[in-house]
Amino acid sequence: MSASTESYLSHARYGKDKVRVFRIVREGAFHHVVEYNVTVLVEGDIDVSYTKADNSVVVATDSMKNITYYLAKTSPHILVPERFAIHLGTHILSKYAHLHKAFVTVEKLRWARIPITKGAEGQEQVKLHPHSFYRDGEDKRVTSVELDATGGKDKIIAKVTSGITDLLVLKSTGSAFESFVRDEYTTLAEVNDRIFSTSIDLSYVYKPFAVPPPTDEKKIVVNVQGEATGKGTPWEAETVARSARKITLEVFAEDESASVQATLYKMAQQIIAENPYVESVTYTLPNKHYIPVDMRYIGVDNLTPSKAEVFVPIAAPSGLISATISRK
Repeated sequence: MSASTESYLSHARYGKDKVRVFRIVREGAFHHVVEYNVTVLVEGDIDVSYTKADNSVVVATDSMKNITYYLAKTSPHILVPERFAIHLGTHILSKYAHLHKAFVTVEKLRWARIPITKGAEGQEQVKLHPHSFYRDGEDKRVTSVELDATGGKDKIIAKVTSGITDLLVLKSTGSAFESFVRDEYTTLAEVNDRIFSTSIDLSYVYKPFAVPPPTDEKKIVVNVQGEATGKGTPWEAETVARSARKITLEVFAEDESASVQATLYKMAQQIIAENPYVESVTYTLPNKHYIPVDMRYIGVDNLTPSKAEVFVPIAAPSGLISATISRK
């Protein structure tokens, strides 16, 4: 029995990963900068490259890298990761007739303008420097876009998911964990005051929308119009990105947390309530444990919650809490 009778190619996707892009957009002396890590993957009529060793259907991954850099230079949408991802995927699908889906992920690293303080004491004014920046956090803004042209090159549908990864937060009080299941396996003590720390991963899914095909010969110009360009849509994603980050941080800080689960639910509910184009929100919250050091052996109380001040950070094992909250 030959190998060909025992199996078939049920799915194929390929592309370029970890394309690092840094772009300066100059407006006179005032500059904008963005730094992205980009992944581009495609699907389509590419089966024979796997099954027949026929490379005539393969757009080289090196070409995908070069397309990414070319659009990073020429795209008017480069400063907004959602827009840039949509532009990049739409161009690839429009240029290559045999490709039917494109998957573009853009991870945006943080850069903030350096604040400059000038003026006499008591009359200081802080201004943001027009072309000097610093890394103000290790969290990243991430968007993943699926461009689907299976219904035709003139009927491309964009499905956009955006969010935040690696947003490390901590509150030293305002969190409890009580009244959980107790049985023969339970050793964890109930506590009405504890450190709450987690590295937040957040994603939110937008309503899909239609992307018009490029009309120019090079298939470069993408003009998204109509409802798709409205405030809070994936095309105008800056509004939602600011809202989601603000809600996440403020609810985390202000909620008198009965559990990670309860706080997670409040954050997600508020994001959906304030952003009508968001269909669902997913949080993944791993516990960052801080264990109070037992000093009873020298007569020091460091275990009572109100007196616990010295802790040992514990990397593993850790709790992992996740949930998706969807619009009705």
